[in-house]
Amino acid sequence: MAKDRLVLLGEEHGAKSLIHRLDFWIYYMSYFCGGTLGLVYSNNLGQIAQSLGRTSMLVNLYSSCSFFGRLLSAAPDFLGRRFNFARTGWLAAALVPMPLAFFLLAAYAEPGDGHALLVGTALVGLSSGFIFAGAVSATSELFGPESFGVNHNIVITNIPLGSQLYGLLAALVYDANGRVVGSWHMTQAVAAMLVCMGRRCYSKTFLAWGAISTFGLAFAILLYLRTRAAYNRAARCVGRRPVPCNREDLR
Repeated sequence: MAKDRLVLLGEEHGAKSLIHRLDFWIYYMSYFCGGTLGLVYSNNLGQIAQSLGRTSMLVNLYSSCSFFGRLLSAAPDFLGRRFNFARTGWLAAALVPMPLAFFLLAAYAEPGDGHALLVGTALVGLSSGFIFAGAVSATSELFGPESFGVNHNIVITNIPLGSQLYGLLAALVYDANGRVVGSWHMTQAVAAMLVCMGRRCYSKTFLAWGAISTFGLAFAILLYLRTRAAYNRAARCVGRRPVPCNREDLR
């Protein structure tokens, strides 16, 4: 736990020093198994809605909840003046609804019954929206504001990687349970497409995504435990976050 732990907030990390820091990889994995997974869910939402007999209103619901999640990410800045709680702790708290949402979807999402689907989509939207916005400030605080542009672009390399991995997982399950509609004729070409309807199309995917997001939550909690001392030290030095201390203040 004590190995390679961040001591101060706001210390500058170049790309080389960033990728050699353990806290960075814990942070990276929490994002990879959290916010990126929410984005992949939104990318598959149209097909999920079709397989469960719902309309495209789910896309609007996800977008709206993601927006409100981004607004809620400002809470640490407003509430930080009243009580001290690390921003990494807020990120961990924001990840709590995501595994709950996926396990809810795996257990109760039925064709024609949209209650679980609506609740799950709303929770994933709120959680991922908070993480997308909150991670911007967290990257700056943990690894330095001057190197923020490069560092955050390194962090979000998990988005294309996660999209490929999690999207492939969903596609394999969908294709294994789908059926081909349409065929090719000699006189007229009729487009053939794979269609899957019912819980079997995504239930295993939701279970897998729920397990992955649980790992993301565990990484986020570990990051909070490793960084809360730095946040507490900053609060003692300047009276409020996120302004960091100098090393002279540690003596």
